[in-house]
Amino acid sequence: MASPSTGRTAALSLQLSRAHQDLRRRLADLRANLGRPRPHGGDDRLLTHCLAFCTALTNHHQGEDDGLFAQLLRERPDLAPTIANLVEDHGLITGILTRVRDLADQAAGRPDADLEAIGRELDGLAAIMDSHFGYEERAIGAALDAGVRDDGWSEPVLRFRAPRDPAP
Repeated sequence: MASPSTGRTAALSLQLSRAHQDLRRRLADLRANLGRPRPHGGDDRLLTHCLAFCTALTNHHQGEDDGLFAQLLRERPDLAPTIANLVEDHGLITGILTRVRDLADQAAGRPDADLEAIGRELDGLAAIMDSHFGYEERAIGAALDAGVRDDGWSEPVLRFRAPRDPAP
């Protein structure tokens, strides 16, 4: 269904799936680069990349909670139990993101930083995200494709700014 405000023609469920794929890719990139050599004895790029990813995922989930899910509840109250489960997942993910941010902040600029703790958190996050995204796509995909009024929720949910690479 095309949105009058953006001229979208792709199904909203497909757009949501693509947004989730982008978040998965960003997390995979972060995980892959976690063990790379850290020039100059420390690497504030780790913190920058962690923060960029955490911000993108947080904005996506806040856009869902405050925009998409609120709109779905108005239009499809029968989805209330499903949406409650999704919001609960968002809370769990927020807790992991907080730990990742804290660990990345502690590791920034420290040549002896133990990155294994961050790696474990990111591995757990990847597993939860994968399960959550799959459930969300199955549970609300048909409702999205049937048409959901877009009062601005689509920007934070479906589009992310490209992460900026920090200067070397």
